[in-house]
Amino acid sequence: MAIYDYSVKNTAGKEISLGEFKGKVLLIVNTATGCGFTPQYENIESMYEKYHDNGLEIIDIPCNQFAEQAPGTDEEIHQFCTLHYNTKFPQMTKSAVNGEDELALYTYLKSQKGFAGFGEGETADMMNDFIGKIDPDFRNNAEIKWNFTKFVIDREGNVIARFEPTADMAEVEKCIASLL
Repeated sequence: MAIYDYSVKNTAGKEISLGEFKGKVLLIVNTATGCGFTPQYENIESMYEKYHDNGLEIIDIPCNQFAEQAPGTDEEIHQFCTLHYNTKFPQMTKSAVNGEDELALYTYLKSQKGFAGFGEGETADMMNDFIGKIDPDFRNNAEIKWNFTKFVIDREGNVIARFEPTADMAEVEKCIASLL
């Protein structure tokens, strides 16, 4: 299967085929409104405004699987994002990205780009310690580790990169810009 064979539900409950995004660069991200990484919404919206007309689409999938940091309804999450970060990119319905109920899209994404570490620095060290207490084997599986894990898909539908929430947002933008 390819990325375009999958779909996600928008907040109105309508299935959105990723085939609608053929020829676009995609940033697929699992988000949460009550997370220490939530301010990344600002960078994501900035990239959307800067690159949308050049072919960038963002698929925001709120997820409540990590310390229940996205507890609201789809509408409450949307209101929070527009009020605090002036987001204009579309949000999908809150969904699971790991486990029995995970979106098939995430099963595919994780099969294409596994976990490659949190990188270097204080935040990475903190995440290694924190996630290590939750899942001692976290380094050896492809599961999504936390909110704001990002996948970048090129115009041909290839999963090019996976960025953990600790990644520098400038690196995420550099990757996206290189594909546009």
